Amino acid sequence: MIASILLSVGFLSACGVVLAFLIVLAERKILNYGPCTIDINDGERRLTVQGGSSLLSNLAEQQIFIPSACGGRGSCAYCKLRILDGAGAIGPVEQPHLTPEDRKEGRRLSCQVKVRSDLKIEIPKHLFSVKRYLGRAARKRPLTYDIVELTIDLVEPREMEFVAGQYVQLESPEYKGRESVMRAYSISSVPSARNRIQLMVRLVPNGICTTWVFEHLKEGQSLHLSGPYGEFHLSDTDAPILFIAGGSGMAPIWSMLQDMEEKGIRRKATYFFGAVTQKDLFLVDELKAMEQRLDWFTFVPALSNEPPGSGWSGERGLITEVLARHVPDTSAHEAYLCGSPGMIDAAIAVLKKGGMPESRIFYDKFA
Repeated sequence: MIASILLSVGFLSACGVVLAFLIVLAERKILNYGPCTIDINDGERRLTVQGGSSLLSNLAEQQIFIPSACGGRGSCAYCKLRILDGAGAIGPVEQPHLTPEDRKEGRRLSCQVKVRSDLKIEIPKHLFSVKRYLGRAARKRPLTYDIVELTIDLVEPREMEFVAGQYVQLESPEYKGRESVMRAYSISSVPSARNRIQLMVRLVPNGICTTWVFEHLKEGQSLHLSGPYGEFHLSDTDAPILFIAGGSGMAPIWSMLQDMEEKGIRRKATYFFGAVTQKDLFLVDELKAMEQRLDWFTFVPALSNEPPGSGWSGERGLITEVLARHVPDTSAHEAYLCGSPGMIDAAIAVLKKGGMPESRIFYDKFA
């Protein structure tokens, strides 16, 4: 009886091994698309890759880093590229992220496009300068109860060339059963400090990367990041500037302001910074000191829900309301906005109502 049971178990185990082997063979046969060519920017570069994996991962293996903050799951839509030939049908994950203009121009999510044949694609030239960096967490400085300034010393490569307003993607490793992810953070430091960058990281409840930064990343610990990314930067004009930000949206604006002072750019600029209460304010002393030094700069912090009688003598109300009171006519200005989508959309409406053409409104939305 026991021998019969053992024989049955052995037979079933052998069947399982054979079945697993056949599945592996089938997958290799089905997914083996062979060598495929990726033609970039009409022959500017040609890559030969093994077909089967995503366009995003294939490009990363070739040291071409496309923005992606969701780990290739198709939820951030940062990795859009124009694919001229060979992309295949649009999948269900992509559908919500592609506008009619995207579809017309052939833009796709590179994390969702599988390389199964030769492709012709377009990549913005500035992405070819993006690199992956090994860094060291030099300092974590609390700015508010939910925002820290993370200072990173670059180890390899040792320097990063970037423009004020650009961002990097910080990689959080696996920890406590959570997967490794990448998240985008604007650089808050001045571009002249090439061997050290600073980020302003706001704690997102249950956020994988932000929880890692706040609770697990130690000063002196190694980390990885890639960059620089983005085209959010000052235009080369003489128009007076309206800076509008909230929360960690401070980061790129602070970088721009420091860069302007360092380079001697004297464009008239007013910075409207919105917060809920005084505990949400930060860098106020630094910005007030900058206001004293620079005759072209004005700083206007505003609180939307500060308790009455708190002693706050500054502006009260939504930052968009304060903006409308201070600058009813925006037709001669340029605007640079950074913050939540709701704040940015509301600010754009105020700016356009005041006469500012949309072509002079630049923004970076934090999802």
